[in-house]
Amino acid sequence: MSAPVFRERAAAGQASGLLVLHHGRGADEHDLLGLADALDPAQRLHVVTPRAPLQIAGWPGNHWYLVPRVGYPDADSFHAAYALLGEFHDELWQRTGISPAKTVLGGFSMGSVMSYAVALGGDRPAPAGILAFSGFIPTVEDWRPQLAERSGVSAFIAHGRNDPVIGVDFAHSARDQLVAAGLDVDYHEFAGGHEIDPAQIPAARNWLADVIA
Repeated sequence: MSAPVFRERAAAGQASGLLVLHHGRGADEHDLLGLADALDPAQRLHVVTPRAPLQIAGWPGNHWYLVPRVGYPDADSFHAAYALLGEFHDELWQRTGISPAKTVLGGFSMGSVMSYAVALGGDRPAPAGILAFSGFIPTVEDWRPQLAERSGVSAFIAHGRNDPVIGVDFAHSARDQLVAAGLDVDYHEFAGGHEIDPAQIPAARNWLADVIA
């Protein structure tokens, strides 16, 4: 599988960290790029937004994996995207000179699922944090989160209480798993649906600044 197309927004000066934002189902690399300035208005971070590898007949945009059932990605397409992102992140760290310890992996919906996966996979370096908007920790064949090895990772979770696509119970499960493993979790629930709630952005911005610092 070829390297993903991506967009990036450079830091205003020397970058103090790296933020990789993975888009949701049916979107592309442009979708979350505008979130960069909202989350990092001082432009302290180098921000990168990759495009998912799949295009599905009858569906718009790009997808990270096939969805036979919410919460349970198709194994083959999930593992292909997981490997693709692993190589992409490795190349980013080498190219930018920014370490995993100064990196936050985040995204929306399916993109936050992949952020959880590559941040918690035992064969991947631990990032500084996970920024999860409306997602879940996946249940998939031949992958499971290695939480005992991630106690130093912080997580920000925001999820709509009335989400009709990915129910809020998935956010509760992710929060409870991470807290039980000793991760620092900043959890936010709002009276909305499957969306990035603008009211959660200030809290996410403050969390991001603290994690990178």
